[in-house]
Amino acid sequence: MAIYPQPDGRPPRGSGGNNMANSYTDVPEIKFHMDHPLMRRIVELKERNFADYGQYDYACKDYEDALDNYDRLLEIAGDVNANIIGVNAEAVDAEGPGCKDGRMIYASKTVENMDACIKAGLNGLTMPRRYGGLNVPMTVYSAANEIVSEGDASFQNIWSLQDCIVTLYEFGDEEQRKKYIPRVCAGETMSMDLTEPDAGSDLQSVTLKATFDEKENCWRLNGVKRFITNGDSDIHLVLARSVEGTKDGRGLSMFIYDKRNGGVDVRRIENKLGIHGSPTCELVYKNAKAELCGSEKLGLIKYVMALMNGARLGIAAQSTGLQQAAYEEALAYAKDRKQFSKEIINFPAVYDMIATIKAKLDAGRSMLYMTSRYVDIYKALDDISKERKLTPEERDEYKKYSRLADAFTPLAKGMNSEFANQSTYDAIQVHGGSGFMLEYKCQRIYRDARITSIYEGTTQLQTVAAIRYVTNGFYQTVLADYEAEPVAPEYKCYAERLVAMREKLAEATEKAKAPGNQDFLDLCARKLYEMSALTIMGHLILQDTQKAPEMFGKSLKVFMNYAESEVAKHFNYVNALDESQLDAYRQI
Repeated sequence: MAIYPQPDGRPPRGSGGNNMANSYTDVPEIKFHMDHPLMRRIVELKERNFADYGQYDYACKDYEDALDNYDRLLEIAGDVNANIIGVNAEAVDAEGPGCKDGRMIYASKTVENMDACIKAGLNGLTMPRRYGGLNVPMTVYSAANEIVSEGDASFQNIWSLQDCIVTLYEFGDEEQRKKYIPRVCAGETMSMDLTEPDAGSDLQSVTLKATFDEKENCWRLNGVKRFITNGDSDIHLVLARSVEGTKDGRGLSMFIYDKRNGGVDVRRIENKLGIHGSPTCELVYKNAKAELCGSEKLGLIKYVMALMNGARLGIAAQSTGLQQAAYEEALAYAKDRKQFSKEIINFPAVYDMIATIKAKLDAGRSMLYMTSRYVDIYKALDDISKERKLTPEERDEYKKYSRLADAFTPLAKGMNSEFANQSTYDAIQVHGGSGFMLEYKCQRIYRDARITSIYEGTTQLQTVAAIRYVTNGFYQTVLADYEAEPVAPEYKCYAERLVAMREKLAEATEKAKAPGNQDFLDLCARKLYEMSALTIMGHLILQDTQKAPEMFGKSLKVFMNYAESEVAKHFNYVNALDESQLDAYRQI
């Protein structure tokens, strides 16, 4: 049986010597999502019929062994998070990174976190074993992301950017894979250098210049990048304009910059509201040597879109971890704090907030892992297609899951980030005046959560990405498939309520489309987006509850009340709106 290494100095699982807190085993809902019917297909595709067994350390021999490997890996992540990363979070928040002589300096406890993750083998998780990775599915990686985020979302930003290597693996050549992937698997850091002072969400306006150096047979990069997370990393993926005279995305290419070659300085570290431990840098490129990743002119059109989708799934996981942290803090405080001679957890006004936090957490988590599974299947098939021709059945499967992944990713990112903002806000409210004091953890979680609905595509941009799946009826098709699944008699009432929610979505969609006015549709889009997401999440948590009623039964009841009321609210909004009111919304 394959066994992942334990962190230095820690006894192996089952030795009876480790009774410390664990952010994985203490949250059984995460493990629940690691054992789903789709996981068997994911493992089958990812492991190529277990061809690595006997050739590489930690390679699994069958499906059961793979699940056991994942379980052990996540237990290690849970141990490191609960006993190192989470413990260091407040010190990291207080110290933050620094900048000296054009270089970024991590907070001292961040360095300790990074060292612990390297020793625990928590790098290069999704990469093939031939490059030094562990070959785990994205679903498992999402769980590790969630776990680390619960302890410190700012450190997750540093640790999870190793996932940039997926883009290099998918689009780089074999020489680049052999050169860079083992370094990331060994613990080197990455960043994606996309945004600029005048190119935030509008990436096609990027101006950082790439010119080919005929003498040195390399590319040279010149310009400025801004708001770059972990911007002084070891390996950068850089979006730059390689076609002179162009002003749109067709002139942009993706480049690999290796810090060892020099040519990039950190001008400043941004002073932020939250995620203090995560260095957000302004970078100056001065004739920096770089190499082209993939083909020229596809930087934004193809590569950055793939990179951003992966990053958005990472923020969905980060948001889920923040929700878990908010729930734990609110619940613990409410159980301990007394007012009027009883614990405040006994007051309806308080337990309503906490129950809603938990319901959103469970529903959002279900969306996160369902999306991750869809991503796993289509990415594995895409990888296989580079080795051999897919069968007709596999091509159909690829089309199905690539579309589901594309449709679900903006829901997972947008809704979980909004839930994280709402739940961390409510966690402070549960704490009352104490929550406003810096010595309580809930204020840091609240500050850290705020960015999740902004970076890697705002919620408004997630709505733009999802709205075509609303208007073309794709989400309706997904919901119809869910409605066709068998439901136990005791849950029929929830299924009926979900049908009514879907019907409201259909009616509101037709109302928004009817005038043929794009501005009118755009004004309704956010409402339709949330109606779609809430109805889908209602089905997902209903499915979970039927498998584990003791785990999700309460959240199902609370979430359905919440989701049903939100859908009705949005339905009434769209119903009351007409084109003549557009001018009232244009506050210019």
